[in-house]
Amino acid sequence: MVIQHRRTRASALPDSTFSDKLVRHRVYNSHLLSQEPSIRRTAITGLTEPDNNRYIHHLTISEDITESIVSNGSRSGRKTADDLLEIARRVLKLEGEAIGEVSGRLGEPFLQAVRLLESCRGKVIVTGLGKSGIAAKKIAATLASTGAPALFLHAAEAVHGDMGVISSGDVAVAVSYSGETREVVELIPRFKLLGVPVMAITGNTSSTLAGLADCVLDVAVPSHPWPFGLLPTASHAASVAVGDALAVALLVSDGVQEEDFALLHPGGLLGRKLLVKVSELMHTGEALPVIGPDAGMRQVLMEMTAKRLGVTCVVDEDRHLVGIVTDGDLRRLLERSPNPLELTAEEVMTRNPKSTPPGAISAQALHLMEDHAITSLPVLDEAGTLIGVVHMHDILKLETSS
Repeated sequence: MVIQHRRTRASALPDSTFSDKLVRHRVYNSHLLSQEPSIRRTAITGLTEPDNNRYIHHLTISEDITESIVSNGSRSGRKTADDLLEIARRVLKLEGEAIGEVSGRLGEPFLQAVRLLESCRGKVIVTGLGKSGIAAKKIAATLASTGAPALFLHAAEAVHGDMGVISSGDVAVAVSYSGETREVVELIPRFKLLGVPVMAITGNTSSTLAGLADCVLDVAVPSHPWPFGLLPTASHAASVAVGDALAVALLVSDGVQEEDFALLHPGGLLGRKLLVKVSELMHTGEALPVIGPDAGMRQVLMEMTAKRLGVTCVVDEDRHLVGIVTDGDLRRLLERSPNPLELTAEEVMTRNPKSTPPGAISAQALHLMEDHAITSLPVLDEAGTLIGVVHMHDILKLETSS
């Protein structure tokens, strides 16, 4: 690969090479310099010199046409479908490799970052600028979705009044791949004056930002020569992935359960389903399997078979729950008793069974069933009266239905 640099006055270039959108700072365009059988594209950066003469800085990357997927097909025509798919696969492969490299470097700094977030008694302030700012927005959104009180602070806006959102007890997360973004670096001393610890997510552990931060997460990725080193695809993906890893690690460390997650997402499909109350799912009336304590095992078996819930509730004359008989109880009874049909429900039932109130959300009922390895829960009102039964399958149907 040949890399060439040169500088040309803008007025000396053909009109077709100078984009109308070319502005002062690092705005790139492509300019075809040659029709030779090698690809030559130029990254153009517009800068304003002190004398207000605009110059174009060229970075020319030459590759053999057989070595670059971009050079396949006609230069002036559209690429084939196979070319575009191959380009997409290459981008995803490079991003996956970059994330893999960052994963291999995880260690004590990551654990320190998790402990820092765990110690936060206020808000998690995530800041950045440009593409790193977009990554910072995603990190803040992911943290907030797991229950952490996180928000995004635009680095440029912060120094013009938005610093007011920061207070003692907060934790700051600064995202800058270079670690030298002026607006981000200038925020760090201000964070420190407010007693706010700073975590840096950067690809340059020798940068100014890394030197000022209390905790540094290294997201440096391999330098890939394609496509032209202009788009921060792999570095952006690595920053977002580390943010996701932090959020999930914090979620698990804090013991967040599925029902907690549902409460944080009431408008989402998971939230709408798992926030359904038990009273909306329970079996009642003729569908409720119920018998008295003096009922024989033949009656218990018939009731359980008819209602098809794998359980029969045992109640007294006031319909207060006194026990429960499950299909598992019947199997164990057959194993140990020579005359199981001569016994009564009271002799076989499990006393003081687990139960749930009708106002409980389905996620809570499901968690209770999973914790105790059971498939059904009697539903009791405040007086302890049996009013229904909810089965695990009723809740699981919610999760799988559209």
